[in-house]
Amino acid sequence: MISPEHAGILIMLVGIYGLMAKREPIKLVLSINIVSLGLVLFFIGLAYSPEKDVPIMPTDPVDPLPATLMLTTLVVDVAITSLALAVIMRMEGDGE
Repeated sequence: MISPEHAGILIMLVGIYGLMAKREPIKLVLSINIVSLGLVLFFIGLAYSPEKDVPIMPTDPVDPLPATLMLTTLVVDVAITSLALAVIMRMEGDGE
């Protein structure tokens, strides 16, 4: 079975390939999103520990910081994607 770290690296490589192979702006934005999601999966996979407890009143808690940082990363990624797509739509509309 493949580990989350290896899956994250493979997803990042797919996104990097998309960045190198495609020239359409929307496909470039989607490739950047794929790289970002691969990075999130990689870091969440590194922080996963099956023998630890949830961080609410535990005896041996897992560190909640990586999950918190990756959730923030996803929110920022959505904001940047929407801004990039709005700029792309604006550039396409100015050509008429």
